[in-house]
Amino acid sequence: MNASPSTTHRVGVAAWIALIALQCAWYAWLFPPRHVPMWAALAISVLPLLLPFLAIGNVRRALLWVGILSLFYFCHGIAESWSSAQERWPALIEVLLTLLLIGALGAGVKRKPKTGAA
Repeated sequence: MNASPSTTHRVGVAAWIALIALQCAWYAWLFPPRHVPMWAALAISVLPLLLPFLAIGNVRRALLWVGILSLFYFCHGIAESWSSAQERWPALIEVLLTLLLIGALGAGVKRKPKTGAA
């Protein structure tokens, strides 16, 4: 994929914001937690995604941090899709958003030009 960095950054940021919105909808509206206060579930799921906004002046760095964090959300989505039939769709959306985010991050990496074989 030879998309420009600005296009990949936009896709990455859109996936990041969608992941935040999904967490809010999941724990505040679709499937509120039964054994933990809602504020605690939202703090655990949303606050880590908000921290990279501190580096938003450098979008590449912010997306790198979100990409690293999204590995947790990927694992969470896989686990929830297997363990809860009710929460399967939000979990699969979570997995797709993390894959989109990581894919955008990988597509935006600057690569060194290939040199002649030695």
